[in-house]
Amino acid sequence: MLVVACVKQVPDTTQVRIDPVTGTLIREGVPFIMNPFDTQALEESLRLKDKYGLRVAVVSMGPPNTEVTLRKALALGADEAILLSDRVFGGADTLATSMVLAEAIRRLAEKEEVAVVICGKQTIDGDTAQVGPGIATRLKYFQLTLVDQIQKLDLKSKKVRVRRKLEGRHEIVEAPLPALITVVREINQPRYPTVPMRLKSEESEVILWNNKVMQLPGEAIGLKGSATQVRKIFSPQRTTGQILGDGCNKPEEAAHLLIDTLLGKDIISL
Repeated sequence: MLVVACVKQVPDTTQVRIDPVTGTLIREGVPFIMNPFDTQALEESLRLKDKYGLRVAVVSMGPPNTEVTLRKALALGADEAILLSDRVFGGADTLATSMVLAEAIRRLAEKEEVAVVICGKQTIDGDTAQVGPGIATRLKYFQLTLVDQIQKLDLKSKKVRVRRKLEGRHEIVEAPLPALITVVREINQPRYPTVPMRLKSEESEVILWNNKVMQLPGEAIGLKGSATQVRKIFSPQRTTGQILGDGCNKPEEAAHLLIDTLLGKDIISL
């Protein structure tokens, strides 16, 4: 039985620069990393492998250099790595991305039963948190989002019980398999690869599936299949803040200064 981890290669956001003319990301010289939330998704997949004897398949959609990220997943213990890469996949929004990833998982399920699909809560470049639920909807899998603990996976009765992290509380939910789970960072602490596993991963095959393999209609993928498009990326202009009074030693005076300032700017009225 299979657990599928969906991962994405993203630019290291601490290094991102924006072209002031075109408003697009400057990718030259920018290091790429595995999306941080996806490292937790991969780790949780590997823990299910360790505990229940499942096989782990890692799937990623991206350009050819995404192979580097997939080899890191193999070095950590994944059994199979599949790169979904084709020019026609480029420019995809979350709608078109979930289409390609769902089809890849469907193809994996034809060869081996899929128990669970695990994704990170969101990516640090898009921040939409839409791809995981989109995959679940397309595959008609039960979706369990914001999970910070997988409490039990019962392969005989085909059920999974998880704990979801909500605002100010937790929620325990049980769902039938197959299920798609999106995880938060608190769920685990990712492991480090060993030297033998690093060496082995360099010799392992990263399987490439382009659209000749996937056979998806052109109008459903890439830019043509995207309902939304990014027109411009820019850094918001921020003005310098203002400190009013001495809030520590003279809180009442600071409060009066704040009220007077807000009144002067017509932000509040009495």
